[in-house]
Amino acid sequence: MVFHVDLSRHASREREALDWLDEAELSRQRRFVHPRPSREFTLCRAALRSLLCRELNCSNGDLSFGMSKFGKPFARVNGVAAPISFNVSHSGRHGLIALAPKGRIGVDVEERSTNRNLDVCIRLLFSPDERAEFETVSARDKVKLFYRLWTLKEALIKAVGAGLSIDTAKFTIPLAMVRGGKSGTFRFPDPPAVTWCLEDIGNAEFAAAIAHEYDEELVEIR
Repeated sequence: MVFHVDLSRHASREREALDWLDEAELSRQRRFVHPRPSREFTLCRAALRSLLCRELNCSNGDLSFGMSKFGKPFARVNGVAAPISFNVSHSGRHGLIALAPKGRIGVDVEERSTNRNLDVCIRLLFSPDERAEFETVSARDKVKLFYRLWTLKEALIKAVGAGLSIDTAKFTIPLAMVRGGKSGTFRFPDPPAVTWCLEDIGNAEFAAAIAHEYDEELVEIR
């Protein structure tokens, strides 16, 4: 399940969101110097808490968060790790929250920008096969391809939960998805041999992707 969070300025929504945060989160929120990252954190964390409380059938006061070795958060209910995976991403006016009842999950969203030095990013972040695909598209389509591939790679890295230890230039997104396919499966070249379900969920407003650890009992990803 993937949920959209509207991160545009809205005073009453922001005040309501603050009521969901615990003392540690409020302390973190007050440390932001600029209003935009403060708003993004507040709205995304409040939405995440609301969704988790609903899915776990718990009160907000019973919900807390722990942190994995590489900094990926996980949910606790009354101090016990909860049987649910989640991931959060935000960019500009858009936040996405992905939830899964089992298996690791990652999500990434990016508002497309033409202000980045794409040639440098392409050289550093993508594999030789992916770089070759960039040579076949127009300048306009290069922007779309960049963000489609980057969100797919980011979703995979976030799903694994290994921080910055994975070099994005060392693995290649399935060719069918590079060329516009909306879904596919993927395995990293190095063990362990985990299969990941990939889905491009971008639209006209933003690029976005989810990666979910393959489970034969999983019927569909929404």
